[in-house]
Amino acid sequence: MKRPLCDIMLCDELARNYLPRMRAELVCRLVQKQGVRQSEVSRRLGISRAAISQYLSRKRGSGDLELSDDMAEMLDRWAFTVMNDGSGSITICDICRCAKKERR
Repeated sequence: MKRPLCDIMLCDELARNYLPRMRAELVCRLVQKQGVRQSEVSRRLGISRAAISQYLSRKRGSGDLELSDDMAEMLDRWAFTVMNDGSGSITICDICRCAKKERR
């Protein structure tokens, strides 16, 4: 029997706990490190300007996020994709696979 491609428990944990922290890190990288205006990040991510502010102040997506080299590279790819109108691809499954690798 084939192993399932996804583990619903890991996907659930990822969606509830990990992705908000990663989005906060993405927002911080775009605004603080790359100098992109908050309104531009808001537009490109399709979230409110207030949400961007909350990510930056860690009112959203708070918690420790230790980044492996693979996960840091994944965030860089995500930032590139956001700023280049979707050219280059990254999926939640890519992030999940990377997180699953870190858990081992």
